[in-house]
Order: sequence, then structure tokens, then C-alpha cells
Amino acid sequence: MAKAAVQFACTDCGYSSGRWFGKCPGCGEFGTLVEDVLSASSGAKAPPKPLLRLADVQVEEAQRISTGVPELDRVLGGGLVPASLVLVGGEPGVGKSTLLLTALAAISKERRALLVTGEESSAQVKLRAQRLGGAERVEILAETELDNVLATLETERPDVCVIDSVQTLYSRDVGSAPGSVGQVREAAARLLRAAKEAGVATILVGHVTKDGTVAGPRVLEHLVDCVLQFEGDRYHAHRVLRAVKNRFGSTNELGVFEMTGAGLKGVPDPSEVFGRTAGSEAGSAVACALEGTRPILLEIQALVAPTDLAMPRRVATGVDPKRLAMIVAVLGRHARVALGSADVFVNVAGGVRIDEPGADLAVALAIASAARGVPVREGHAAFGEIGLTGRLRPAAQAERRLEECAKLGLTAAIAPTGTPGDAKRIRVVAVDTLREAVSAGLGTPDGG
Repeated sequence: MAKAAVQFACTDCGYSSGRWFGKCPGCGEFGTLVEDVLSASSGAKAPPKPLLRLADVQVEEAQRISTGVPELDRVLGGGLVPASLVLVGGEPGVGKSTLLLTALAAISKERRALLVTGEESSAQVKLRAQRLGGAERVEILAETELDNVLATLETERPDVCVIDSVQTLYSRDVGSAPGSVGQVREAAARLLRAAKEAGVATILVGHVTKDGTVAGPRVLEHLVDCVLQFEGDRYHAHRVLRAVKNRFGSTNELGVFEMTGAGLKGVPDPSEVFGRTAGSEAGSAVACALEGTRPILLEIQALVAPTDLAMPRRVATGVDPKRLAMIVAVLGRHARVALGSADVFVNVAGGVRIDEPGADLAVALAIASAARGVPVREGHAAFGEIGLTGRLRPAAQAERRLEECAKLGLTAAIAPTGTPGDAKRIRVVAVDTLREAVSAGLGTPDGG
């Protein structure tokens, strides 16, 4: 009998080696290489498959499977693609199992839906299903052995299958413990083959590490067709679902959910939730950001306080810290807002993260408002990209942003010169530089 090979694999990047290193040569992290026992190869070679030309490949337009949850369908790009493999990650308690059970309940009304649970018993899942309602037709399998799960998928061939979670599956051919690098890699690879061969749309639930990434090797994210990240604080009502990778759609879409007593409910108009401001408060501004095809109004909050430290702090929640440091520097150099001896704190209300540069102008206005103690003009929103020279650059899809502002009753939008708009619906305050924007937004002279 051949001896099983022993390798050491990195839990962060998937790098493997025959010897142990204190520092991973692949990603440079310390203490991430763990022992990974691989099964011995039988030595049998598979016969070669015939080659095909791309012109001879038959493509069947598979109709997407609607999950019954509009916000989830939006992030997926219109629904689940048959024979695809989707990975859903998120913090413990954020609502991954609740969201997917709600989707399975809607799918089971017209198609076969299977839930493979390895973390909970069938009775525990039924208790949650009774609270959500409508999940009586969902089939369930409480199993953690990978071979049994694959045999069930090949025999039953459901339309949609949810594995909760991939870290609980184990294969007898791999000698390491469940949840290890080898087990997760083996489970994902074999489930991928089963999904493609049986035509089952499979959703994997993955644990996350302390820094928010999916636990296990990075190869897990490379194998799947779509990676969804479920974000939010379990102590707050709202959750945000975004796509990190999507082979069948855009990665810029955003789904917003609200946790209620009856489960997760989609929020069709998140601007109503995140764009609310108390009005006449210094340090608050409304930003119109764009997430994929959806414009969303967000409240940007800023606090400027004198510091006792040699190096003032720049703390950002929901905004890139490097972007915040750049905005603070431009405000001090080109807009005459002195922040060199003050701590600057910026927060996006509702726990939403902004990645696009179109929200730069609103962040700058909130900081200037907090520094000068003057509130931003009531009924005004702002969007635009800030350059290092202090000039403003137009943001993409300005018409859609203005429509969203007008829909929520705002009267004006501060935007860079050249932004197209409809004067009948909302007034556009065109500005060329950040200094002009601060003057227009706060209603103060250029000199402050």
C-alpha cells in the first residue's frame, strides 16, 4: 500500500510545500502553514478525451433560476445559473442560513430544492423554517461525509442545492481533520465536478476569518463561479450583500436586507433608509453613490476635534482610509480648511462601505462642515471626484444620481461643472474646484 503524502499548506493563499516554513513564501504571512495529509494516487491513467473546435461546441441557453428574493437575484445578475457553484461568506450570525433557507422555500414551489446541513440537525432547521414559513417542500439531508453528499446529488439531481457549510464536509480519502485546507479543497473540487455533471446549481456557505475573508485556501474562491459576501453587524437590523466575483454578471451590484422577526426582508429603496439626515447638523452631508446600476443616497457623518497627539488621527468607517487622508490633505491645501492639528473621524451611516470615488465631494463637505461648525445647506446632496490639484471631476451616470436625489425630495445637488441635469426636477449647483464646492455647500465666502 502506498504511503500517504504529507504536505504543508497555507490557510491564506493555498501555497503548499513538502516542508514547513514559519513564514509562507507565497503571501508572507507567519504561522499560516498547517499539515495537510494527501491521499496516495492509485497510478491509473484516464484515457484522453477527444478535442473539439470552438465552432463545434453546442451552447444551450440555460434559463436562470429565480431565487424568489429580488435583492439576491440582483446581486447574482438575474438569478442562479444552472450547474453553477456559488460561495456565500459572512460573519457568524449575520443571516447566511436564514437568507438561503428563504430562497430555497421560494424555489421549492416550482423546482426541487435540497438543503445539506452539517452544522445543525434536521429538527433545528425545521424550527427556523417554521418561523420563516413556506419551506415545507424543501428537502433536507443532515450529512457531513462528502461521498454520501455526492451520491445523493448524483441520484436525486435537485435543481438547487445548498451546502451549509463546506467546512463541515470531510472525505475519508483525505487524512486531515474537517475544515482543514486539504478537506476544503477536496470538497470544493468534487462538488464543482458534481454540479457541472449533474446540472445542479450549488450554493456553498463558507466561514470567514478574523479579517473577513473566506476561511480556507484562496483556491476555494478561484474554483467557484460566484463569490458573495454578506456584510453587516448582527446587532443592527440592516445587512448588505455584494458580489466579490461573478462569472455571469456584474460585481458592482448591491443587495440590502433588513432583519425582522420573520427573517430577512429585502429593502427595495435603500436610499430611504441610509439617506435620512436630521437636518441643520454640522458634520453631516448626503452623498449619492452608485453601486452597480443602483444609485443610493447615504449620510456621511464627520467629526473634527482638537488632538493631543503629535500625529493627528484619520479614522474612517465605510470609507477607504487612504482616500480619507487624501481628501483631508486637499481640503487643507486648496480649500483653506485647516485640519493639521485636529483628529478627523468619518462614518457612513448604516454600516455601508463606499468604494467609488464619486462620494469624495460629500466626504469633503461633511469634514468642512464639522471643522467650521456650519451645517450643509438643507436639501442639498453632493457627488464628484476630487483631484490632488483641488479640481473636481464629473462622476459616472450623473443622470441616474440626480433622478434618485429628486425622487427623495432633495432640491439641489452640488456637482462638478459639466454634469448634465434636468432643471425642472432638481437644481444642479455646478462647481469647478473643491474650494467653490465648500463655499456653495456651506453658504460661506471662499475664505471661510
